[in-house]
Amino acid sequence: MRRVLAEPGADCARVVRVNAVGTEWFEDDMTAVRELPLTAVVLPKASPHSVAAVEAGLPVIALVETAQGLRLAYETASHPNVAALALGAVDLGLELGLEPRPDGQEVLFARSKLVLDSAAAGIRGPFDLVHVDVRDDEGLEAECRLARSLGFRGKSCIHPSQVDIANAVFDAGDDELERARRIVEAYAEGVAEGRGAVALDGEMIDLPVVERARRLLADAKRSVLDES
Repeated sequence: MRRVLAEPGADCARVVRVNAVGTEWFEDDMTAVRELPLTAVVLPKASPHSVAAVEAGLPVIALVETAQGLRLAYETASHPNVAALALGAVDLGLELGLEPRPDGQEVLFARSKLVLDSAAAGIRGPFDLVHVDVRDDEGLEAECRLARSLGFRGKSCIHPSQVDIANAVFDAGDDELERARRIVEAYAEGVAEGRGAVALDGEMIDLPVVERARRLLADAKRSVLDES
């Protein structure tokens, strides 16, 4: 994720969460969003059927927060309306009877399934669950780092104070980007010399390492809803 939303700006997407399909407010929400300069809509209780009902001409961030939604996450991610999945762990946890743990293990399967299904459907990595304690900056940062390591590419935030922390974790830093550039350049030089693998700072650099570096550099140039 290149940017988590706070206040609209030139480098930020504009995203609105609407009410779920089947509620009495959904159609009015659709009428309203058609008149707004939005980047996408967030659809709660997402399923393959419900994302098909969004006809606002906007990409959908499909919020997976039910047992059935989790089972059908790949089908939802594969729908042409969907730009990304997002994990809604509060409602999902209630339905599944999960108990929150400091290490987040209770939602590890859900997290991993959304990452897998997003990749299999060919869309960008998903957005992680919200961190509900807006005063816990340390916990938020740790949760963001865990989510990024699992393949998530963004974080859902419930308060503006969380935005900078999430961006700092999910946006690659200058040092990380510089190393990625060096990896790509070193590999290109090696290929030009007929080598399939090269060493950089004592580390073996082969094609999977290079592809990760290339993705990191490409991600830094993409907008919030582009494919990873």
